[in-house]
Amino acid sequence: MKHAARRAFAVGLALLVAVAAVPKPPLRAGLSFSQAVCDREGHLLRLTLASDERYRLWVPLAEMAPDLVEATVLHEDRFFRWHPGVNPLSLLRAAWRTYVARDRRMGGSTLTMQLARIRYRIQSRTVGGKLAQVIRALQLERHYSKDEILEAYLNLAPYGQNIEGVGTASLVYFGKEAKRLTLQEALTLAVIPQSPAKRRMRAEAGSVHSRPYGQPARSRLIHRWLGEHAEAAKELDHLEHPMAVRGRSSLPFEAPHFVDALLQDDAARTDHLISTLDLRLQKLLERRVQGYVAEQRGIGIQNASALLLDFRTMEVLAAVGSAEYRDEAIQGQVNGYKARRSPGSLLKPFVYALAMDQGHVHPMTMLKDAPSSFRGFNPENFERDFEGPVKVRDALIRSRNVPAVQVGARLRDPDFYTFLRQAGVDLPLGPDHYGLAPILGGAEVTMEDLARLYAMLANEGTLQPLKTRRDQRSESTRRVLSPEATFLVLDILKDVPRPRQGYKPEWTRDSMPLYWKTGTSSGFRDAWSVGIFGQYVLAVWMGNFEGGGNPALVGVELAAPLFIRVIDALRPYAEEQGLVGPARIGRLTKVGVCALSGAIPTPQCPHVIQTWFIPGVSPIRRCEMHRQLETEAPWARDACSEELQVSRHAYEFWTTDLLEIFRQAGIPRRLPPAAKSPCTVDGSPDRGRPPRISSPVADLVYNVRLRETGEQPVPLNAVTDADASEVFWFADERFLDRAPVGSTLFWAPKAGTYVLRVVDDRGRSDSLVVHVALVE
Repeated sequence: MKHAARRAFAVGLALLVAVAAVPKPPLRAGLSFSQAVCDREGHLLRLTLASDERYRLWVPLAEMAPDLVEATVLHEDRFFRWHPGVNPLSLLRAAWRTYVARDRRMGGSTLTMQLARIRYRIQSRTVGGKLAQVIRALQLERHYSKDEILEAYLNLAPYGQNIEGVGTASLVYFGKEAKRLTLQEALTLAVIPQSPAKRRMRAEAGSVHSRPYGQPARSRLIHRWLGEHAEAAKELDHLEHPMAVRGRSSLPFEAPHFVDALLQDDAARTDHLISTLDLRLQKLLERRVQGYVAEQRGIGIQNASALLLDFRTMEVLAAVGSAEYRDEAIQGQVNGYKARRSPGSLLKPFVYALAMDQGHVHPMTMLKDAPSSFRGFNPENFERDFEGPVKVRDALIRSRNVPAVQVGARLRDPDFYTFLRQAGVDLPLGPDHYGLAPILGGAEVTMEDLARLYAMLANEGTLQPLKTRRDQRSESTRRVLSPEATFLVLDILKDVPRPRQGYKPEWTRDSMPLYWKTGTSSGFRDAWSVGIFGQYVLAVWMGNFEGGGNPALVGVELAAPLFIRVIDALRPYAEEQGLVGPARIGRLTKVGVCALSGAIPTPQCPHVIQTWFIPGVSPIRRCEMHRQLETEAPWARDACSEELQVSRHAYEFWTTDLLEIFRQAGIPRRLPPAAKSPCTVDGSPDRGRPPRISSPVADLVYNVRLRETGEQPVPLNAVTDADASEVFWFADERFLDRAPVGSTLFWAPKAGTYVLRVVDDRGRSDSLVVHVALVE
């Protein structure tokens, strides 16, 4: 008897030493966990596997349904709150029934002991294993509170197959978070950990309605629950009714490209990622994209991407990376909204907005849509034609290329390249590489870049980063355009007509403004449409990921119809924001300008129209298009002497390049009569526009080949004002020749550097430096 007592004392002492000697055992450290990605309302988008191929989420105890917590304790360990981690009476009863009575095997483990077995992988079927389990349980009780132990157990307990923890089980079986479980669902889950292989829930093939295999244990727990909660008796029939359950195959795989990107950016491996995505809008966008792409496959178009955000919060609400994520034939796993592609004309609104801020133009400024060269860059319009004079407003609405480059070439501090860099667009090469090409899509951008830029227009010129997580902190913002310039550009974009629209938007009852633009990349590889509607910014791209060209890939013809379909589907959710309403006018004012030139009108301007001006910024230039001439009556000759009988008439003074476009189009203009003297109406001989050398081009090196026989001439051309009739060309101080306006003179220079000068017969001039080099 004494030996038994001593042995028991020694065992007890060893237990105490073991419990005291071992440092605080880890509960969560060293384990890998799944990640649950949810939409903004908590709907599961994806549940990932932990590194050991198990579904395991950690959910704080406070975020579990109280009924689940209570039911688990009631079923597993009713005395959990009172014992020190080990229940001696339960252990003795289990030992008697297992080893003495040889009855059904019992474990006698407390909830703490079960946690020790699960967490530290203890084989508790042997006496040594049971002893190790007891020691670990006592250590846990020594270092952790009851709530911490209960939280760890509920997060690590097995719930069938490779599903661990109530957070995972509630998502897999019921498609909801643990805090949203009903009493019926809580009682169902509570019985599984005791025998997960037998009591796990299985959904029948093709159905989510099935009776869990642990029904007898569940029934016992229900009656035990009623003993503690008599008021639940009225729900007995409901509690015992078979459950509607799901399986792992029912786990959602929503917004795959968006979730992939979110997980890739989450270096901290957050357990629960609550995204900004709106699953309702995501499905709406996916349906429209997939349906539209299916319609276009007959013409060789296989893919599309789209991005939808709320510009007020900059939260991404829906994102489609490809038409079908799982389709390898179309490279479906490529994320199209993060891919770098040519945007075509989509950057033109920002060229004009920046020019308005720098005082170069206002909406009614007249631009020249005529053959032009800009430091060797010779832009063409999409339609391969020229319109002649065109207002800023019309140039942007009709997406004319030459006027946009003409305006972009004037930008300074910042130029357009620097502006894009300041706006966060990644341009890997320097400005000399790109030149003016980014204005027409010559620099690749992402759909995210475009969405941010158009959202900046809606946010009065303030640039903000996109948000994809609800807990994402607001980063610093930056103003890159003035509120006035963004107002003026939006006021233009709202008048871009829908494709095949034969009516004005204001004719409809519900005419919420749509501010939008289309784009087509060079080579017909990309078709775009981006715009603002209500609180939304929507970007749409169509094409093929392998980058091949297709003549059908025209923004206004292919991307715009999909864009409009999505906009129409969003109409019930959109809220008018008044982007060009009275509250946004600020310091803008309206002034009268010449209807033809867009300049400040003179008495000779027959028509005046109103346009927005930015006070102190917008250009203030008197109209030079309309000038009054005094001519001898009735032969319409210039008169220099007031003693002659004269008549006064206003005429239009167009430059020669625009006059040529009018001539080709058969458009008559009121031109001044042929001049017979250098006198003008008000006696100022130098009034009017000086000539501008259009060929050769400044800053280019012209090569003359040594082995070439004969002359290698350089064409000389100049654009002149309408009152000039002849021009004179000089190379340095040497006179070359004279030529009628509008004609080409050919010059055969030797190697060297020359100052080339042209002077019209009114004494006005232009010059540039020309470099000529000899090459083999």
